[in-house]
Amino acid sequence: MSDTSSTPDTRTPAQIEAEIKRRRETLAETLDEIGVRVHPKTIVGDAKARVASNIDHTLGRAYVGVNRVVGDVKGQFVTEEGAPRLERIVPVALAVVGIVGLFVVGSRRRKG
Repeated sequence: MSDTSSTPDTRTPAQIEAEIKRRRETLAETLDEIGVRVHPKTIVGDAKARVASNIDHTLGRAYVGVNRVVGDVKGQFVTEEGAPRLERIVPVALAVVGIVGLFVVGSRRRKG
């Protein structure tokens, strides 16, 4: 755009018309883009994408956390070489069998 205060406009009418046409096209493109951005479907789609991204991030963090806990528990019952630690497995297995036995006995007493 020329500065009309210091120098006269030396463009031809055809050049001015071409400039006006180019600016109208640019303005139309800008308005179309704004229309797409504020369309309800676009807004909903963007919101869904953000929610999905947050869920993926949260699930990823949960997976890493669970994986760490499983690794820690496995480390309690297996040596670094992969051999089972019977001194830890046997007491836990006995405790689990005892608890299950108590539940079975308790449920039979209620039925009988």
